[in-house]
Amino acid sequence: MSAQAIIRRYKRIIDILESGQHPSMEDIMEYTERIGLKASKRTIERDFEAIRNDFNIEIEYNKIKRGYFINKEESLSIDNFLRLLELVETAHIFQENLKESKETLSYIDFEYEGIASGVEFLQDVLQAIRTHHIIQFNHKSYQTGKTQSYTVKPYLIKEYQGRWYVIGEVKDRSEFRTFGMDRIDTLEILTDTFTPKKNTNLKERFHDVVGLTYSVGKLQKIILAVKNSQIPYLNSVPLHSSQRIIEEKENETFIELLLKPNYEFLQRIFMQMDTVRVIEPISLEKEIKARLERMKEMYVK
Repeated sequence: MSAQAIIRRYKRIIDILESGQHPSMEDIMEYTERIGLKASKRTIERDFEAIRNDFNIEIEYNKIKRGYFINKEESLSIDNFLRLLELVETAHIFQENLKESKETLSYIDFEYEGIASGVEFLQDVLQAIRTHHIIQFNHKSYQTGKTQSYTVKPYLIKEYQGRWYVIGEVKDRSEFRTFGMDRIDTLEILTDTFTPKKNTNLKERFHDVVGLTYSVGKLQKIILAVKNSQIPYLNSVPLHSSQRIIEEKENETFIELLLKPNYEFLQRIFMQMDTVRVIEPISLEKEIKARLERMKEMYVK
């Protein structure tokens, strides 16, 4: 069986375990067979072991409910694992459709061509992170338009809005920076290696912000009033993982978030300005109003 088929089976196993129904082994076998991924009990058990050992997702058995579940408190990076499985599943869907019809591409409208640039460096950067090798590349700044050479100790690859970024420590500067891989060229993996700094969990830095600009500021409770017509969209595409509804009224719903406001968060607010207004904190409300005033000045003739 192909590696892709195995990953697809992982995805289906995670799906049924995420349902919260505590499925039995028989339930899982029946489910995988129903969707065309038939597997024996021993195969499913091996899948459990692989998911647990290779991806740190803890699958456990509840004796009282007589079924399996994911212990999220003991699992690492489950969101990243699910995202990876989604990408594999999407690739499979495209692959199967391409086999069936040469016209498949005429039914799909991708975003503009530049969105995929930089993907060719993903494998090299990932390898360098795994083996702790220093990388060197040229990177073009959108702000200055200039291209500069960087020598970087890579720690993390991050996806945001369809683009890929590498986060690493710039050599001789002892600072972490984020580089858009769509602006990189002539990347080289050097023979020099480095020892990663202890207690440097970059994922935690990004957990409390939206996007790529992580802040050393304090976490803040954000309360927004949202028109009810916008709530289904925000439920499907949350502003942040901490988002939750705290009150529902006739015309609007109040949501709460716990994060460090940054530039990307303000962008998300402005994208929905006619349906979302800031209630708390007052400092953020004032910042929004100040930006609106500056926007108005741009249209004064």
